[in-house]
Amino acid sequence: MASRIPAQSPVRHTFVVATILIVDDHPSFRATARAILEADGFQVVGEAEDGTSALDAVHRLRPDIVLLDVQLPDMDGFTVATTLGANGTMPTIVLTSSRDAADFGPLVGACGARGFVPKAELSGAALHAVLR
Repeated sequence: MASRIPAQSPVRHTFVVATILIVDDHPSFRATARAILEADGFQVVGEAEDGTSALDAVHRLRPDIVLLDVQLPDMDGFTVATTLGANGTMPTIVLTSSRDAADFGPLVGACGARGFVPKAELSGAALHAVLR
């Protein structure tokens, strides 16, 4: 006599994809960052080329994460991060630059950013490491 194995419900996995806004004044870096991060499972919801448009985009798009260049044409990334924190709309902010984090000393933490990833080392894994 064959035993009967009860049917199991299919296992459902719910994955939450983090949404990202990329802020950088160089279109080529924004395109590269978008390709890298989307390939690693992030959803890029927008791009901004300066601090003013970044503040507007955060308000409109409500991203989970802002990848924010330190050096922007109208204001620096530290000011953008501090402004977002003061407005109460602070997403998780990860600063980036072609310079090393050590060049900025305590400014990274003081502005409310979660951390820093050098542009040359940007990857989904590097971003996840900062977000943990």
